[in-house]
Amino acid sequence: MKKILVVIVALCFLNSNSFAQDPEVRPAAIGVSFFFNDYLTPSRIRSQSLTKVLADKQWAKTKEMSPGLAVSYFQGFSKHVDFAGTLAGSFVKDALGNGRVLNNQFLLEADASFNLKMVSEKYLVQPYLIAGVGASMYKGSYFGAFIPTGVGMRLNIMDDAALFVTSQYRIPVTKETSNYHLFYQFGVAGRIGKKAEPVVLKPLPPAPPLDTDKDGIIDSLDKCPTVPGLEKYNGCPIPDTDKDGVNDEEDKCPTVPGLAKYQGCPVPDTDKDGINDEEDKCPTVAGVARYQGCPVPDTDGDGVNDEDDRCPSEAGLAENFGCPTLEQFKFNAKKVQFVSGSATLTAAAKVELDKGAVIMSEHPDLKISIEGHTDNTGKEDKNQALSEKRAEAVKAYFVKKGINADRLVTIGYGQSTPIADNKTVQGRAANRRVEFKAAR
Repeated sequence: MKKILVVIVALCFLNSNSFAQDPEVRPAAIGVSFFFNDYLTPSRIRSQSLTKVLADKQWAKTKEMSPGLAVSYFQGFSKHVDFAGTLAGSFVKDALGNGRVLNNQFLLEADASFNLKMVSEKYLVQPYLIAGVGASMYKGSYFGAFIPTGVGMRLNIMDDAALFVTSQYRIPVTKETSNYHLFYQFGVAGRIGKKAEPVVLKPLPPAPPLDTDKDGIIDSLDKCPTVPGLEKYNGCPIPDTDKDGVNDEEDKCPTVPGLAKYQGCPVPDTDKDGINDEEDKCPTVAGVARYQGCPVPDTDGDGVNDEDDRCPSEAGLAENFGCPTLEQFKFNAKKVQFVSGSATLTAAAKVELDKGAVIMSEHPDLKISIEGHTDNTGKEDKNQALSEKRAEAVKAYFVKKGINADRLVTIGYGQSTPIADNKTVQGRAANRRVEFKAAR
């Protein structure tokens, strides 16, 4: 075993001049590295299984591993095969097989391996596979042999240096004097020896000027050498800045995409409503898209457009949401009175409400809100209830006269919205009222 160790160490330092210089073949290099020997994880895997070790997170931590230092020699054989020799030293206690455990003792390992690279030297990152032979000396008296297998990665950081990492599974051949273990290595390597002299080729005689597109402008002066063009555009065709298919010399809107029939300009929008004239049914009057460029209609011509008009087919007042008011038809809301302190309609009130019922019948789109009010005589909660009852009494009268209840809304405001001074008899009388407004 001692002879094997000496041979491997010698192979690590072969003379680099014995290998040919090729820019895609790795030149000779020396590297130094820091590593960890992990005996615990292989032991767990062999006693259990890899799946269980991973599932139970039993992979050894760095504090359970043995650190060490190594020196390596590298030399390329071909584009995809490198030789690597490593001499590594560390202090371990698990280097012997068959479960024998000693105190930490010095372990010297030497290996010679081939790195089977995925790519050649011209690439920045080079992954590779590792396979070889190795020998070990433990405690100065135990000599063993092992097989290193694994993977590595090299990163060229400049022409003369590289970073490398490897992960190896070292399989013992002499199981009495060596043991299964993982070897994690992190290092830097530098070229040794002279660089190959670059090959200098004689320059070829100058070729005649090219004119690839045959437009009479040589390629060195032609900004569009593969497309025929004009001299005033430096050999390029007439530009089309807005890419609308109309060249700038014929385009009246050269920076805005348009149509040929509008001389390169967009479809016009005469009324500036955001809808172009080709889609606008009212091209000279600003409108909205949902009415195809026309304004919102006002069917009844009362100045309130249909979208805001609660009575779009019947002319009304803007302040009444586009609906007519009963007062427009000579209805006098002031005559709608009640017996004092009650919700009982007076005879005069019923006569006036009869007029209102006729008006409602003749205008089926009209919906009204009946709003009851009181003066401040008495308690506020009773006045609120009374105002609601009075509004309901008017509604009931209209329904009795054949008006659909769905067209009538009631609300009581009590004494909260006076229109006159409650300190006077006249004021209180004015506040005891029913108002009729448009309803939704």
